[in-house]
Amino acid sequence: MPAPATGAPGRSGASGTTIGAAVLARLAAQAEVLAALDPAVRADEPDAVHRMRVACRRLRSALQTHRRLFAEGPARELATELKWFGAVLGQARDREVLAERLLAEARALPSACRPEHTAGRLAAWSRREAERVRPEVVAALDSPRRQALAAGLAGLLADPPLRGRAGRAAGPEFSRIAAREQRRTADRVRTALAAGPGPGGDTALHEARKAAKRARYAAETAEPVAGRAARRYAARMKAVQELLGEHQDAVVAAAALRELAAGTDGGADAGTAKGTAKGPEGGAPGREDAFAYGVLYARQLAAASAARERLPEVWARAAGRRLSRFG
Repeated sequence: MPAPATGAPGRSGASGTTIGAAVLARLAAQAEVLAALDPAVRADEPDAVHRMRVACRRLRSALQTHRRLFAEGPARELATELKWFGAVLGQARDREVLAERLLAEARALPSACRPEHTAGRLAAWSRREAERVRPEVVAALDSPRRQALAAGLAGLLADPPLRGRAGRAAGPEFSRIAAREQRRTADRVRTALAAGPGPGGDTALHEARKAAKRARYAAETAEPVAGRAARRYAARMKAVQELLGEHQDAVVAAAALRELAAGTDGGADAGTAKGTAKGPEGGAPGREDAFAYGVLYARQLAAASAARERLPEVWARAAGRRLSRFG
């Protein structure tokens, strides 16, 4: 992956690094990560899909957050293609997260719920899910669309379509962007808290999580310029993101368990595959399995509720106006 073109705005006299140079450096670093992970994903190495998906998200977030730096066209198209590739990777990663959560919870069940038996059924279901989605990931890696994405990233870095505003000093621009992303996240947190428990609230909390993640990634881009102040901002937004991630994971797990208990794992919204929820023996869930799934389901509802209740406290640490003042 080529480094950013030397002809791009790089320094701004006494002001230091330009915003354009800082964003291009972020894009170059994440594009390199994305390309380097290809062999690991093909080999199905642990955590490889997760790391590649994160690189996709960071690239897309940088292009979206700083879209005004780029001319219309290539940058927007790359963001669209990164969304596609991230979604393909997400199918595999979401199932990994779901399986890890359910297996850990199953092994912690009381003896009356036959924890090892329940974990065995869930492990078999998880293997079938992994076998179903893995070919889709490999096919995406081999696709002309993925090759075009790699070429597009290389082209953007070799000849960045930067606008004049990319020559502005990075420090003040990063502070302005951090404040904007903080306000954006605050709006979504307020909406989520006002919605209360239920499907509408769950969706709103998920949107707040995505906003906190975007704010965090914006601060990560600013770290080489803003240093400690950007790291502090990123850490506070990460805490919000992780709390809301726990909520989302619990909601998804509860939906999957509801379908497993009913004898089907066919809800697209739950992040599960269509079909019959058969165990290692190939049979449909029995009453004891359904009871264990019910206990797990109740625990997921409790975890989601606990995360929602903690949100005001965690968000308060990320909401201060001084947090976005990077210099």
